[in-house]
Amino acid sequence: MRPVIDSHFHIWRQDDLPWLRGPMVPRIFGPYEDIRRDYLIGEFQADLAGAGVGQAVYVQANWPKELFEDEVAWVQQTANESGWPHAIVAYADMTADDVRPQLDRLMRYPLVRGVRMQLHWHERSEFRFAEAPDLILDARVRRNLARLKDYGLSFDLQLFPAQMEAAAGVVGDNPETMFVLVHAGMLAGRSDRDAAAWTAGLTKLAALPNVYAKLSGLGTFIHRNDGDLIAYIVATLVELFGSRRLMFGSNFPIEKIWTSYADLIGAHKRAVAQFGGAAEDDVFHGVAARVYRL
Repeated sequence: MRPVIDSHFHIWRQDDLPWLRGPMVPRIFGPYEDIRRDYLIGEFQADLAGAGVGQAVYVQANWPKELFEDEVAWVQQTANESGWPHAIVAYADMTADDVRPQLDRLMRYPLVRGVRMQLHWHERSEFRFAEAPDLILDARVRRNLARLKDYGLSFDLQLFPAQMEAAAGVVGDNPETMFVLVHAGMLAGRSDRDAAAWTAGLTKLAALPNVYAKLSGLGTFIHRNDGDLIAYIVATLVELFGSRRLMFGSNFPIEKIWTSYADLIGAHKRAVAQFGGAAEDDVFHGVAARVYRL
């Protein structure tokens, strides 16, 4: 197997992130005292030592939105100095009247490959990020998503299952843009109802050939590295998407709250191994290399 690509990780400086300063506020991933500090590229490289990771994709970490370019400039400088990361998914405000001035600024940085604006909304307030459950249907968002194809940028799509049917319609209107479903569609519970809603939503998105899925953040709701859960999610996504539209991402340092990088990637490798060497190559290298042009 070729060197692993981690398609989803973060680095940050505490002073740049409001949610790491001041009073602790509830987060989707639970208590986070251990990561309320700088997490820089050297520590990330140390965390993945020995895991066979050869490249990594940085995904925006919710700096104040007016500093969207500052975030990318810092990460690009980090890459220039250290050689890591190898691609950047930046923030862009898709609710702007016209996102193109933001995209024009982002395109100055050679590592930018895509954008993410988190659209996930849940009835539980601590799981909620977007201001409304149907934000993806907003006319401004739809116009701006349609503009991404002119820049050759992908969109990292972060949604809960209840939002996927609406998203499928919007994604279907943009066949030239690659959409990457973050955190495998955010399965928030293991009840029959949760599983059914998740599978139904995934089925609608998987029917669209420009949707890829990312095996990242699978411990988000249970706050542990659970091999059985990872195996269940991997098996479901391989069945629906096939391995050629599926990629691994660590979501470090969030997952570092409860596990090591070695244990995390080990659980994912065991889950994917049953599908054979070609699937392993897809999930751990080929798909991320193709989508993020590595």
